[in-house]
Amino acid sequence: MVATSTLKPKSSECVSELADRRYDHGCIDAGLDVWLDCLDETQRTADATEDRTCQQLAKMFENCLSRAKKTTLHCSSVLVPEKLTRRIAREVLRLASCEPCGLRGSVLYVHLELDKGCKQLERIVYDATVVPTFELTLVFKQDGTAWPSLRDFLFMGTCFAPTFRHALKLSPGFRLVKKKLYSSSAGTVIEEC
Repeated sequence: MVATSTLKPKSSECVSELADRRYDHGCIDAGLDVWLDCLDETQRTADATEDRTCQQLAKMFENCLSRAKKTTLHCSSVLVPEKLTRRIAREVLRLASCEPCGLRGSVLYVHLELDKGCKQLERIVYDATVVPTFELTLVFKQDGTAWPSLRDFLFMGTCFAPTFRHALKLSPGFRLVKKKLYSSSAGTVIEEC
């Protein structure tokens, strides 16, 4: 017997069919309850695993931005909109869900779109033991509406190099580009969020 989430629990047709075969109604109800409990537990476990993976991925993006702020972005802080990395992680998981190895078969390129073009921040291999089957390019966007603070003007030319910025504010929008590597129907999917 295969139980799926589309099974209608305790449907009158199912119960009446089993009753016609002289099964006890109490036994039928108890058996269906056991299957429903199993389905619920499986769904809860899958949801918890996906949520944990989403949190880990969001943390990877936050760490990437943290490492890049001094080395690549030349700023003292990066202001990230609330839940942006979590939203990105959910989208990445959604795009990876139809791949043979899922997220484990991905290579993630993280970029930041600046006024003068894109700057690569990092290359993340989620699982180095798996041959990549697809690439995802994440492009964070700079918030163009952000005004420089008075502190930025005061610091310019004094104790920091002219290329140093005090804070970089990210936009809530981002772009994900998915490129399949090993497929006869290899294509590119661009998602603007």
